[in-house]
Amino acid sequence: MRVLLKASLNTEKANDVIRSGKMPQLMQEALGNIKPEAAYFTVDHGVRTAYVFFDMQDSSQMPSIGEPFFMDLGAEVDMTPVMNADDLQKGLSELG
Repeated sequence: MRVLLKASLNTEKANDVIRSGKMPQLMQEALGNIKPEAAYFTVDHGVRTAYVFFDMQDSSQMPSIGEPFFMDLGAEVDMTPVMNADDLQKGLSELG
């Protein structure tokens, strides 16, 4: 299932990680684990935010995907099922 992970990073924890020089490594490890289809980084409501689109094979993956953001960056994390245009067309065709 295609999922959107939104991680809103805690500013103080993220500042500490950036100052320590560990942010590139943490992001590389987290994204390496997730293997995203796409990842975008921005500011949302004044907070550093990552939007990561990936395929989740099983809900048991949620801890291994979310914990690096929780533990290392104090992030608020949301995971939401999403569709691309092909998925939407398939779903609409099944409506009858």
